[in-house]
Amino acid sequence: MNSYIETAVWLKSKLPRKPQIAIILGTGLNNMAESFPLLYSIPYNQIPGFVKSTAPTHKGNLLLCEVGGIPVLFLQGRFHYYEGYAMAEVVFPVRVLASLGIKVLLVTNASGSLRKDYSPGTIVQLQDHINFMGTNPLIGINDDIGERFPSLNQPYDPELCSMADKVALELEIETAKGVYIAVTGPSMETKAECSTFALWGADIVGMSTVPEVITAIHCGLRVLAYSIVTNYSNLFHNLAHSQEEIQAVASVAGEKLQKIIAELIPRLARTFSLTP
Repeated sequence: MNSYIETAVWLKSKLPRKPQIAIILGTGLNNMAESFPLLYSIPYNQIPGFVKSTAPTHKGNLLLCEVGGIPVLFLQGRFHYYEGYAMAEVVFPVRVLASLGIKVLLVTNASGSLRKDYSPGTIVQLQDHINFMGTNPLIGINDDIGERFPSLNQPYDPELCSMADKVALELEIETAKGVYIAVTGPSMETKAECSTFALWGADIVGMSTVPEVITAIHCGLRVLAYSIVTNYSNLFHNLAHSQEEIQAVASVAGEKLQKIIAELIPRLARTFSLTP
């Protein structure tokens, strides 16, 4: 039995409800989960197979909350490749989620803007991505949970994107659309790199998300992803990035994203007949 399946079996025995929606919370967004009624909480360090989250503001907790009557798993923080973990460890939580019965995965992150019109605070719905991490989480012996060569023609589910757009419009919350390019970090990008990324068609840049999305697609999950622009890339300035400022911007914009998610979750449950 694979270790992620063992972990899923272990978690099932702990959870009071059976969630089918999960949300990975990125930099500055950990507090989002704490605004919803809590049903269950466990630190990552108590979950078999989970490594330690060392990124700033990533609390490292798995929370089961109720959003509009729907049980939702929130991951307060993620594991990054730059933390020194193997890619299999980075995406281990996603495989556990799939084995738990999760059908819809929402992924969030913070990013740097490669476009002048995508200023800090902009909420960007991902339409596509570029994997510039030099590796892929599916390298190795293929697990029987998914195809050997899964298609990434539409990694971000068009139906989910459309539903989320409608919610944002109704709430009068402005969002943008864009292509996210993932780099390994932890060093920030050079001007030459950012210039190249923009020429390639990327709108925003960050150090996560893509491995999780690839793995989720491999596991057959529907994926929706949002990135909060927390800073301009150094295409537009010569200043060092302030982690405090990045977290502050993410927190403010995160309140708007939280409103979208709170309204979206019940609609997802109804549309896809997910168990309440």
